[in-house]
Amino acid sequence: MARSTHNESLRDRVDPTPEQSSSRTGSYDAVVVGSGPNGLSAAVRLAEAGHSVLVLEAADTIGGGTRSAELTMPGYVHDVCAAVHALGVSAPAMSLDVLGPHGLRWVWPEIPLAHPLDGGRAAVLHRSVEATAAGLGADGSAWRRLFEPLMRDWPRVLPQLLGPVVSPPRHPLAMARFGVHALQPATLLARRFETDEAAALFGGCAAHAILPLTRPLTAAFGLMLAGSAHADGWPVAAGGSQAVADALAARLAELGGEVRTGTFVRSLADLPPHRIAMFDTNPAQLSSIAGDALPSRYRRRLERFHHGPGAFKIDYALDGPVPWDNDDCRRAGTVHLIGTLAELRAAEADVAAGRMPDEPYVLVVQPTVFDPTRAPAGKHTLWAYAHVPHGYDGDATGAIEQQIERFAPGFRDLVLARHISTPGDLHTYNPNYVGGDIAGGAHSGMQLVFRPTLALRSYATPNPSLFLCSASTPPGAGVHGMCGWHAADRALRRIESQ
Repeated sequence: MARSTHNESLRDRVDPTPEQSSSRTGSYDAVVVGSGPNGLSAAVRLAEAGHSVLVLEAADTIGGGTRSAELTMPGYVHDVCAAVHALGVSAPAMSLDVLGPHGLRWVWPEIPLAHPLDGGRAAVLHRSVEATAAGLGADGSAWRRLFEPLMRDWPRVLPQLLGPVVSPPRHPLAMARFGVHALQPATLLARRFETDEAAALFGGCAAHAILPLTRPLTAAFGLMLAGSAHADGWPVAAGGSQAVADALAARLAELGGEVRTGTFVRSLADLPPHRIAMFDTNPAQLSSIAGDALPSRYRRRLERFHHGPGAFKIDYALDGPVPWDNDDCRRAGTVHLIGTLAELRAAEADVAAGRMPDEPYVLVVQPTVFDPTRAPAGKHTLWAYAHVPHGYDGDATGAIEQQIERFAPGFRDLVLARHISTPGDLHTYNPNYVGGDIAGGAHSGMQLVFRPTLALRSYATPNPSLFLCSASTPPGAGVHGMCGWHAADRALRRIESQ
């Protein structure tokens, strides 16, 4: 894998001076295993509280789900995992007040999301609720009735959604209004829409749950994702998602923290002396590393943590912009490809049942349309992945490109190079992506609320010095850093009580 130009001076930026480092004594207040956005956010939170922190990363480059690299051809920068930061832009862990001075800059597309349908039609999600409603015709009033109250409540609802689900609501009436709709299956809530456009637009957002859309609470994903587009847009990080990790690491270095790459942790014996250890890993990895430091019953619970469907991802170097049939799709940052809600419902049901759909749900991001720094002049990159069964070992390339061609005839003629990542490749790249599960664990059953185990304290373990801070804890997947943020708060209370 080629390394992004963003990473070339990274070690100089994250290694502190001897005066800043706790390595003089060889002991740290906190050691964080894993440098994904949650691990780095946890490290920054702890360092801001005045504690000495060391981050250990197995790979040669920090970032986890926020790495960027020249995957296809020189000069074409691709986001290896996450590309769009729908929630990160408004999360306190990613505050521009803190990370902006360290190089993080958001770039907003003209249109956050488009969902094309056959015949050149498309549903368009604008930043404005009113503009979105105006484009939905007969369903405009239904969209307004659903999202205008949510947008009024958004400043009170979002902090709750970005935290532990079981924590007492600070604004119970606002959360109750959200919950009335959020508890429903997405297919049920979508019945308020009469047109294919509105139903598909909402369903495509809800399908980020990677669950059958007939399941309860899938509507919550549609409300949260569409709401975030209305509230803050769906931006990308200028130059690539690596900028998020680099900014967090630079902030950590400013606070005296350290990052060591190329350091694989197999057991607690691999850690230097510390007061607490935090793990930006999947639950089974924590169990394996901790060994007898955790009770056997708790370890078995971690090992039973369920991982969901996988992703099959393709990064493209293109000779020009994607020739979408619909002009709005050409101005959108994200494009959802599936067609109608009925098609989406069938595809997601197949994936959940372990069957590869002939026409899968494909999520596309075209960053160079509004961030041309990522490709040579006149050229473009495209980021695309499909929902596939857990551990899928087939080739979904044809199915993905068929869906793109369906709404952008002539797309294949523009392809200069492809970089394919199967579920197995994603798991090898990042051990947290078990079976290609990029969500840090299935959202099914009680796991949607209680992660990683059925317990009120999601981040703490029975060992008072060990904490989990990955996407396998609330609020779950998404480049927002809030799993690490809340885990660090829990750890700080433990440190201060010692």
